[in-house]
Amino acid sequence: MMDDLQRYIFQMKFKIAFLENEGQAFEDLFSAIMGHAFPGDFQPVRAYGNKGDRKSDGYRKSDKAVFQCYGPRSTKLADMQAKVDADFNGAVGHWGPRMEKWFFVHNDMAGLPADVVQQLTDLGAANPSVTLGQMGYSELFAIVMGQLTPAQLADLFGAAPTQATVAKLEFAELQPVILAIPRMPPDDNPPLTAPSTMKIQANDLSEAAAGLLRVGRRQERLVERFFDQYPVPNFGEEIAEGFRNRYEALRDGGIQPDAIFTELQQFAGGMSGTPEHQAAVLAVMSYFFERCDIFEDHAPAKAST
Repeated sequence: MMDDLQRYIFQMKFKIAFLENEGQAFEDLFSAIMGHAFPGDFQPVRAYGNKGDRKSDGYRKSDKAVFQCYGPRSTKLADMQAKVDADFNGAVGHWGPRMEKWFFVHNDMAGLPADVVQQLTDLGAANPSVTLGQMGYSELFAIVMGQLTPAQLADLFGAAPTQATVAKLEFAELQPVILAIPRMPPDDNPPLTAPSTMKIQANDLSEAAAGLLRVGRRQERLVERFFDQYPVPNFGEEIAEGFRNRYEALRDGGIQPDAIFTELQQFAGGMSGTPEHQAAVLAVMSYFFERCDIFEDHAPAKAST
């Protein structure tokens, strides 16, 4: 059974995978998810010689559904519309009565443009024997988090720590994580104020990111004791300054809050490796979040008009 911490971690790992994988990698991610969700039913389709893939990247036998993936680095409306036309009409010709449903699977986080939604509607009206649909982030998220078991999620995204892992965290797991974080000379006047209760909302962090920080807080005092006992003067402030500089560079680069959160996890050692390592990274992240070394303590002021 999956606990809250594992759920938050798998949510974030799926989001990262969805955002980062493009082209063939996106198709591979989709096939792996569907293979776990519909074992013995979903079949990935690969190109073979000069016959190609018959305009299909996957086929689900139970409902005669054909899936076509589109995961470019950047989306152009004309290219997407041409892809929809070519792939759907090609699939009609190749699959015939074997196809009763057709899904356009895409990696556009914001959803499909209105013109493409209308295009799918028009194609469906012109081909009443086939039900057309689309699958993007929300649809794949529902499958990943609603249908897959913890073991299947671990196979896709790697092992995740439980809340018990965090509760058992000790100096031995913290030390290699903290010592590997890049340091910088500390500021003469570092921020030491506690964060406001609205800090998570002010930074527009997702439920998953907020949940990870809440769980990490359970070992905030362990991290504090580590820095208090470490024999190098200003060691904690040098780590804090490294975090502040990395955060400010990401923020000034216009990166979205959850993407900043993920990049800071990488800065702190990454959410791969053993569950104990990941638990240590979460504890360190939460500690510096609570100290106001990363993220804003209030929403940025709106420019007057």
